[in-house]
Amino acid sequence: MTLNQLLKMKQNQQKIVCLTAYDAAFGHWVSAAGVDVILVGDSLGMVVQGHTTTLPVTLEQMVYHTQMVQRSNSTAWCIADLPFMADATLQDGLAAAKALMQAGANMVKFEGGQRAVALVARLSELGVPVCGHLGLLPQSVQKTGYRVQGRDAAAAEALMNDALALQAAGADLLVLECVPSDLARQISQALTIPVIGIGAGKDTDGQVLVLHDLLGLTLGKAPKFSHNFMTGADSIQQAIERYVTAVRNLEFPQPCHEMT
Repeated sequence: MTLNQLLKMKQNQQKIVCLTAYDAAFGHWVSAAGVDVILVGDSLGMVVQGHTTTLPVTLEQMVYHTQMVQRSNSTAWCIADLPFMADATLQDGLAAAKALMQAGANMVKFEGGQRAVALVARLSELGVPVCGHLGLLPQSVQKTGYRVQGRDAAAAEALMNDALALQAAGADLLVLECVPSDLARQISQALTIPVIGIGAGKDTDGQVLVLHDLLGLTLGKAPKFSHNFMTGADSIQQAIERYVTAVRNLEFPQPCHEMT
C-alpha cells in the first residue's frame, strides 16, 4: 500500500480499512487479512500497558512497538503516533517524527489543528507523510473528557477550519474521532485527502478501530463506536477479515456505533 493508492481509493469511493497493531504477530495477521493501514497507536498505553489514558506512553515505547509491527507487516501502510508532548515544540516534533520514521513507519500522526500547522508544513517540506487527528483528542482528555466534539455550529466550523488548515499545510491523511456523522461527511467531502473515521459515522473515506476492541479484549467498558467481531468467528484471523469485509461493504459502522 502506498499513499498514492490511498488517495486513489478516496477518489474511487473505495473504503479504506485501518486497524491498530502493536507487535510482530498482529502486524503479520492484520496485514494478511487485507487491512490497508496499520496504526501503531499510543492507545497501546491503555490496551497493552493497562493505563487509564494514553498520556504515560513515551516516544521510546512508540519506536519499540513500531519496529515490532514493521518486522512482520508485509503489505499495509503504517502510521505511528507521536505520543503526549512529543511535539511540544517544533524541534521536539521533528525529532520525534525522525525517530518514528527511522523505526519503520510510513507516516506519523499527531493530534491538534491550528497549533500543529507549522509542524505539518515543515515535515511536508522534508518529505515526511503526515496524518492529522481532530475531534476527540485522547491526549487532551484531562481537559475535554471523552465527549463528542463539534456538536454546535461554532465548534463544527472550528473543526472544518482546522481540517482545511492541516490539508493546506501539507497533511496527507486525517483521522476524525467522535464527531457527528453529518459533520464528518462534510469534512470528508471538503477535503481532497482521505479522512478516516472512528465514532464518526459511515460517510468518511475509511474506518479505524482499536484491535483489542475488535477482538472483545477491551479492559473495562468497550467504546460505543466499537464492535466485537469475535462474536460468531472461528478465529482471530476470521474476526479481522470480517471487519475488513464489513467496512468495504458499508456494513460497519451502523448508527448504533455512533457516539451521541
